[in-house]
Amino acid sequence: METELLKVFDSDRIQTGVASREEVHRLGHWHEVFHCWFASREAGADYLYLQHRCAVKKDYPNLLDITAAGHLLANETVYDGVREIKEEIGIDVSFEELVPLGIIEYHQTKEDFIDKELANVFLYESAHSFDDFTLQPEEVSGK
Repeated sequence: METELLKVFDSDRIQTGVASREEVHRLGHWHEVFHCWFASREAGADYLYLQHRCAVKKDYPNLLDITAAGHLLANETVYDGVREIKEEIGIDVSFEELVPLGIIEYHQTKEDFIDKELANVFLYESAHSFDDFTLQPEEVSGK
């Protein structure tokens, strides 16, 4: 995973090149990610789905996180981000079903890890039950 190639950007969100995921986080390059929040309304109450990250994840292990999220690779566009939904929670969603919420800049630094994300954030109004989810065990340990 550390050798995945990601697009890197300057502070004006202009692409300046491509670098490995390891280099992106070591040097603190801005890079693109895809975030998709699942929301539903059941019995008059609104719900937002979270995932429980796998305990062996290198980044942010064992924490609650966005329903489905991940890095966009250098050869991908934001439209390709829907693959993260299928990979992590086993639900097929088309890009056209997503409600765009914008791009959020996120910056977190700890020890030798600098995470500077341009997060393409979407909402999916879900009619799925928990039984519809198939979790990717190396990524997600619970919902």
